Amino acid sequence: MKTSAKHIADRIRLMISTKQFQVGEVLPSTRELGQQLEASFHTVRKAYHILADEGLITGEKGRGFVVNRQTSLMDKEARLEVGGEKVQALIEELVGYGLDDSEIEFLFQEQLDYMEWPNRIQTCASVGENLELGGMLASAIKKQVGVKSKVIDINQYESAATYDALFVPIRFVHKFRTLSDSIMIIPIIYNYDPEVLLSVVDQFGIQTIGLVTMDEESIPKIINELKNSIPFEGSFVAGSIYGKSLPLFVRETDLIIYTPDSAKLVEQKVPQKNRIRLEYKLTDRSVEMIRAELWDQ
Repeated sequence: MKTSAKHIADRIRLMISTKQFQVGEVLPSTRELGQQLEASFHTVRKAYHILADEGLITGEKGRGFVVNRQTSLMDKEARLEVGGEKVQALIEELVGYGLDDSEIEFLFQEQLDYMEWPNRIQTCASVGENLELGGMLASAIKKQVGVKSKVIDINQYESAATYDALFVPIRFVHKFRTLSDSIMIIPIIYNYDPEVLLSVVDQFGIQTIGLVTMDEESIPKIINELKNSIPFEGSFVAGSIYGKSLPLFVRETDLIIYTPDSAKLVEQKVPQKNRIRLEYKLTDRSVEMIRAELWDQ
């Protein structure tokens, strides 16, 4: 079962060994990972304890489970013993289905060739029209699927070629098709989190919405998408952060919406009731695609 504790432990062990989870990194909480994998948090906790018993991760009070080492503590003899038991059980099952020696040998070789991919999928990147928008996509992927990724913009083609997998907004996939023979290209469909949009719509009596970004180039893109997404008859004003200062309109605007990159300054200076943080949300299909490529193999 792909939602069993053993399967989850096997997948996390693989992701640790291929450095998708680094030493010192805090793993997703049991509830968060359970939601991402559609499993109970009890099952995820059991999987974490399996890995903790192996010495790969450590439970730390106040932090959660942290990656302790990249490889198992088992020596070569112990690894071969465990592997031998698993291979024997699998061969017995295949024989039960009627496969002969040559067919089993063929399948093992085929799968060994296919399973070279985990050693390649060590680095992922999310692509955006600029780094700020790419960062919003990367945050959504981390939150919904539990996969970390670097951030690049659509013009960093040479940099894109150095990654093992790219999460690319579907409208930009054509720009990276020539890389698909050497790296994995995963098309992504997303929009603004509906809960965020509803929070904006639920604000009564507002006449002006102010948008704050870190990058000025993000403004026309976000404003256009918001106008197409929410029924707002008032006016939009927008500006980017300058140094440690917010745009002047912030003081006179009914509601401030802001990007994650600008969050630190906005949240220091704007009362919580007067601000809403923008976030992307992936479609269910995109979540399934990423999960299938990086979790469920």
